[in-house]
Amino acid sequence: MPASSVYPLRPARHVVVVGAGIIGAAIAYFLTQAGARVSLLEAKTPASGASGASDGAVSVASKRPGPMMRLARESRAMYGQLAADGLLQGIYHPRPTYLFARTDEEVALIARQGAEMLDQQERILSLTHAELMQRVPGLGTHVLAGIKVPDDGHALGYRVVDRLLQAANVVPQRHTPVRQLVLSNDRVVGVLTDQGVITADCVVVAAGLGAAPLVGLRDFLIPRKGQLIVTDRASQSGAALPGPLMSAGYLAAKRRIVLGQSSVSLVIDPLTTGQFLIGSSRETGFSDRQTDVQTVSTLLREALAVYPLLARLRVIRTFAGIRIGSQDGLPIVGPHPTLSGLYMATGMEGDGICLAPLLGSAVADMVLDAPARFDLSALNPARLGALPLQLG
Repeated sequence: MPASSVYPLRPARHVVVVGAGIIGAAIAYFLTQAGARVSLLEAKTPASGASGASDGAVSVASKRPGPMMRLARESRAMYGQLAADGLLQGIYHPRPTYLFARTDEEVALIARQGAEMLDQQERILSLTHAELMQRVPGLGTHVLAGIKVPDDGHALGYRVVDRLLQAANVVPQRHTPVRQLVLSNDRVVGVLTDQGVITADCVVVAAGLGAAPLVGLRDFLIPRKGQLIVTDRASQSGAALPGPLMSAGYLAAKRRIVLGQSSVSLVIDPLTTGQFLIGSSRETGFSDRQTDVQTVSTLLREALAVYPLLARLRVIRTFAGIRIGSQDGLPIVGPHPTLSGLYMATGMEGDGICLAPLLGSAVADMVLDAPARFDLSALNPARLGALPLQLG
């Protein structure tokens, strides 16, 4: 659809976007496609936060039922269209997700997840242990059952960021942390950086942990560290499995369910290099990037129980990333409840990669006063109205 048929005719707006991760890059791309001028400010370097430490899952299988699952389906469709149109060609790839269960309690949980996906018209295939073994040879005997979600996909966050910024012709201002917002009569009219004030028609804060003090959400945004493991190559000719293996423990964490057995949120992700990415812990309140022997060992034990063939491989790297979540488990996307000229897109936790195209387009619609094409009402910051929103 041509931009002129969507966006009201007006002089080009200047928008400051704070944060050059995948959400900020997507917002910048869709704004520039509509004719806006964008200044993209990044405290470090593009995709240096959660976007660069993610597994790249564009997954409906992993989403919390309700609006998050619905938005994930819509955003995943956008990924497919952007790949078909050439923008994300070679970056976005369809691939199935395999949910698995190791206890009767987990079998019941993935069955609930499957039923809720069916309610959203998502294709699924329920699998017994024997049927899983046919599709994923080498699975451990403790895996009782699973679900295949055939229409999921994959896109590495840092590659999406790079492609979007190239297409937008936007050069991020690196190492430019925003110190505070600039206000005039309760309207945000710019930002203050170490290099001075940058004025704008409006400001979009799409940063992660750094968003909290800027927009007054110190008590609402929560860091969750995730430790991950990279192995050497199991295959010299592409991914060693058809798709990632995702535990019921991962679903439980998203749904805020405590399972009877202690479990990390295990995902075994086959990389196109032939390696495996194994993750991940969910360490609430931690924002350091250190890994530790105990957590890495727990991840490896769980992964080996699920896929014993990993014992043939070596660990070549461990690292940690920081997800930024919210108190109620939903992203915060929309206009600030009390300050005009300020928009927020933060608190994605592990869902930023999947939701980036949809949220980028939706926030551009908001900023440019275009008709909303997606229902983001569940993510609206207005739900935080009772909270003290103290800036700075």
